Amino acid sequence: MAAHRKRVPQDIPQAVESAHELLGWIIQQLDKFPRNRRFTLGERLEHALIETLELLVEAAYSRNKRTPLNRANLRLEIVRHLWRLSHELRLISTKRYATGSAQIDNLGRQIGGWLRSRPQPKASTEA
Repeated sequence: MAAHRKRVPQDIPQAVESAHELLGWIIQQLDKFPRNRRFTLGERLEHALIETLELLVEAAYSRNKRTPLNRANLRLEIVRHLWRLSHELRLISTKRYATGSAQIDNLGRQIGGWLRSRPQPKASTEA
């Protein structure tokens, strides 16, 4: 059987692809949450990651990339806290927590690098 290769279009920024992969992995983890948490904490986590992905796609196709990138960065910070809470509530193992946290941190670094690569808005000279 031939190995499955994922096909990633060349013009998609790495942060978009990383968010896509993180979302796919985390959804698999959320499916293992107990029913009472899957529809509360799990749903919030999934929604925040979907919103992060949407904002990154918006940045990829927008002239003004700073606004959606800043919003994506904020959403990702919310994901970090929800992910940590999932671990504290023992909904995920320490190993899965570490794996997810590393992916979240990697995505955060990519968003930060993308933001730093954008020119800073000109400061107003009016007094």
